[in-house]
Amino acid sequence: MSQGAFTTQLIALHGWAGDSGAWQPWAELAAARGWCFSTAERGYGNLPPEQPSWNAQAQQRVVIGHSMGPHLLPAEVWQEATTAVWLASFTAFVPPGRQGRSIRAALQAMGERITSGDTTALLRDFLREAAAPFPPSALPLGPLEHGITANGRERLLQDLELLEHRAGLPPGYPEGARALIVEAADDQIVHLASRAALREQLPQAQVWSLEPAGHCLLDPALAARVLDWIADEQP
Repeated sequence: MSQGAFTTQLIALHGWAGDSGAWQPWAELAAARGWCFSTAERGYGNLPPEQPSWNAQAQQRVVIGHSMGPHLLPAEVWQEATTAVWLASFTAFVPPGRQGRSIRAALQAMGERITSGDTTALLRDFLREAAAPFPPSALPLGPLEHGITANGRERLLQDLELLEHRAGLPPGYPEGARALIVEAADDQIVHLASRAALREQLPQAQVWSLEPAGHCLLDPALAARVLDWIADEQP
């Protein structure tokens, strides 16, 4: 194994209704650089939950999180991170005041649909909005296609609750960490105010805005661009 595999490690976590299989192109590009690429898994579908840890020899420790992914990682992972990549993400999914009322109501309605047994149709609706302006057929296969388990439905509900109440940076977030924020200009999931709040919380972060791009950031060149940025930021 090359020296780079020990000096740079990436831990990536998908967002709500996704799974770790979506990171395969990223993992292949990281492996070509001799980097270690680890994926966390929430376990909505047929993949078991998993929380990787840092290799003791890793000098550059990079978290890559899509949407609510950064908020699903334990504090122990964040405390040792040196770099963070926020993909179509947020500090608070529900913005304060009037702007957040309709979003909170939508989250509660989504939970009611899951509880009533309408999970499959709900996820189809969600993924159509998350993929837009591209068709949902452009998305990688995930829990919806592989099958949502009973435990997975409970995690979907738990994470909707987390989305409703989460505010601020994740516990353990390292002060002074290098940061890259990648926004989707056509994001139909994360409110403009929530995107702005993340930028305000991380004023030192570099910000990219992709257009056209929806919440799922279906840009085939994105992984290589982000890994180039990580390489350029190595100490």
